[in-house]
Amino acid sequence: MEQRIEIERLEEAASIFGSFDENIRLIEAEFHVVVTNREGELRIAGEPEDTMLASKAIGALLTLSSKGEAIGEQTVRYVIGLARSGQADKAAELTADVICITSKGRPVKAKTIGQKRYMESVMKNTVTIGVGPAGTGKTYLAVAAAVAAFRDKQVNRIILTRPAVEAGERLGFLPGDLQSKVDPYLRPLYDALFDMLGAETYQKYLERGNIEVAPLAYMRGRTLDDSFIILDEAQNTSREQMKMFLTRMGFGSKVVITGDVTQIDLPADKTSGLKEAVRVLKNVEGIGICELTDQDVVRHVMVQRIIKAYDDYYNYNNNTKGKKR
Repeated sequence: MEQRIEIERLEEAASIFGSFDENIRLIEAEFHVVVTNREGELRIAGEPEDTMLASKAIGALLTLSSKGEAIGEQTVRYVIGLARSGQADKAAELTADVICITSKGRPVKAKTIGQKRYMESVMKNTVTIGVGPAGTGKTYLAVAAAVAAFRDKQVNRIILTRPAVEAGERLGFLPGDLQSKVDPYLRPLYDALFDMLGAETYQKYLERGNIEVAPLAYMRGRTLDDSFIILDEAQNTSREQMKMFLTRMGFGSKVVITGDVTQIDLPADKTSGLKEAVRVLKNVEGIGICELTDQDVVRHVMVQRIIKAYDDYYNYNNNTKGKKR
């Protein structure tokens, strides 16, 4: 079977194929088709179902290209996933606004539909809970939104916090003062801030008190007004810590809570504050809950494959145990 897609502009074909045809080769390999560019049209040949899916994926990429979106391997893989799940028509939603510009001039944008909805929730709600696996951009996008709000003078401070789960025993064996001991736990937050602001600007705002990166324990007893507050790794909070944190919010503040419920480091007998918060707060006005999936992973493709393999493994084992009972 052969499908044909008309190309209006040469630039569109160049964008779809990639610098060395790497994009189109990826589509050919994934759908077992052959794609050729002849006389102003793309011709897709292969088995009927494969050809139809490849045609939908290429059509979605053309839509993105016509709206000025750069087409790279990550985008191609994501659109292939949309086509396989019958959601190729949703690709048009991928055109997202720039959230923030990094210190090196690079625009930060949502790269998946899940990420776009996550950012829409952050803009709309006072509190947003973002739950999802590693690599879905939960923390990075939240920091980008915080920096954008700070630059726009919507808030006076950015406060980033996360629980130091091992604080009971292991932290004491680390060298240095208290700040040195907790720094390793906060490193991912520092990295995101350095990327957005640059090391010098970050240091300047830190000294002025406009930026605070601290363990969750430091939040107790405070009221945080006019602040953009991010709680990272929230799956490792206890129910008491989560309630304590949520009640720190003052006037003019916005809160983003991020976590991955598959990576809980708490003792087995302790309930995750994040899990409980998702259940308790799901119908509260002004709180948005966004669940990201392996489809929203924007790191190396291997991260996505690893997450899916673990999910499949656990789902299979759980189903097998259920049948044995």
